[in-house]
Amino acid sequence: MSDDESEEEDAPAVELGEGPDVEGAPLSRITARLTWGIEHSTIVEREGDSVVRTPDGPQQLSEIMVDINETYFSDRHEFTEAVRGVISEGPVPTES
Repeated sequence: MSDDESEEEDAPAVELGEGPDVEGAPLSRITARLTWGIEHSTIVEREGDSVVRTPDGPQQLSEIMVDINETYFSDRHEFTEAVRGVISEGPVPTES
């Protein structure tokens, strides 16, 4: 059995419903497009126009980055923690 097969068996199946759309991209999708370590200014330059899903509704990443004082992120986790410190965590509202 390959590693891919074992990962598929371990992951629970999640069915997507017919509910309303959620505006913006998950933060994990944006972080996957970046290479780590990376500077604050480079993130804004490359992904600043991206819209992130937040509990307060969709927000442009460049607006979130204004409230982050770090100048360099050594890894994805460090960046994610900084962003979550600004946007918090919680349910993401859907369109009605």
